[in-house]
Amino acid sequence: MIIVTGGAGFIGSNLVCALNERGYTDILLVDCVENVDQINNLADLSISDYMDKDEFRRRLDRSMGFGVVDRVYHQGACSNTMATDSRYMLENNYSFSRDLLEWSVGRRVPLIYASSAAVYGTGTEFSETPGVEHPINVYAYSKSLFDNYVRQAMRCAKSPIIGLRYFNVYGPRESHKGQMASMAWHFYQQFVENKKVRLFRGTDGYGDGEQLRDFVSVDDVVKVNLFFSDHTNMSGIYNVGTGHSRSFNDLALAVINGLAQLNGESVTELQQALSQGWLEYFSMPETLKSRYQSFTQADISRLRQQGYATAFSTLEEGVTKYVTKLHHQTASP
Repeated sequence: MIIVTGGAGFIGSNLVCALNERGYTDILLVDCVENVDQINNLADLSISDYMDKDEFRRRLDRSMGFGVVDRVYHQGACSNTMATDSRYMLENNYSFSRDLLEWSVGRRVPLIYASSAAVYGTGTEFSETPGVEHPINVYAYSKSLFDNYVRQAMRCAKSPIIGLRYFNVYGPRESHKGQMASMAWHFYQQFVENKKVRLFRGTDGYGDGEQLRDFVSVDDVVKVNLFFSDHTNMSGIYNVGTGHSRSFNDLALAVINGLAQLNGESVTELQQALSQGWLEYFSMPETLKSRYQSFTQADISRLRQQGYATAFSTLEEGVTKYVTKLHHQTASP
């Protein structure tokens, strides 16, 4: 059996879908389903059992088994970077993760879990070393705290423990995230509804819409997860991004041009989009300025050193594929 926590969520449901494509259906999917979009994420998945997160946690606390478990993908978390309830965040993202880690290590079950590039805060170095981690919100701190716990556990664990620090992930099955969905999703919705994409004005020395992020397709994130489950002779914490930063203007243009391609229209450049009024800039809220990452770019050298040689999708490739899927979903009756 394979356990996937957060299996009704964005990355978790894409991972289960990929496991199904490999022929795996003996999957215990763990989550707390709260809305219809998460049900939609589950509808086309083949699993052997579903368990509510709270029931799963109780079974962990009692050191109960779940049958023969081959591996655990721990994707479940509270991912709201704007949340301020530190007790709730630490209970979900740290305590639960710690208990699952101890259960997995105690049974020598490989654990692959989701960390986050949020741990780097407003820094400019993005390597997987403790000295460059500067969490600036409760979410980031909860992820950093667990990463540090994992570093200690790895010293004596007899089974693999893999932490994957996701950068800015976009792709199908994320609509349930609402405000926390990727900017690719938001830009698509905005342009379809209003023929306009809204971006932040310049901050931290960057021009309007020129803040830089490492945008990575969920398809690539899933591939990295599967790579580590195929290679169970290693442990460690690894960045998962393309290794290249791109501006929010680039992302907006990728969305606009993805839609243009569907309509048989020509590619639009930045100045043309501006002249058409398709891009609109607004001031960042004051409360966000001190907590905003104006630049991220994954250092993926450790990932490459471990043998992951697959090329990551470019922003244009990944977003065009995503926009096409969103368009067809919207057009379906």
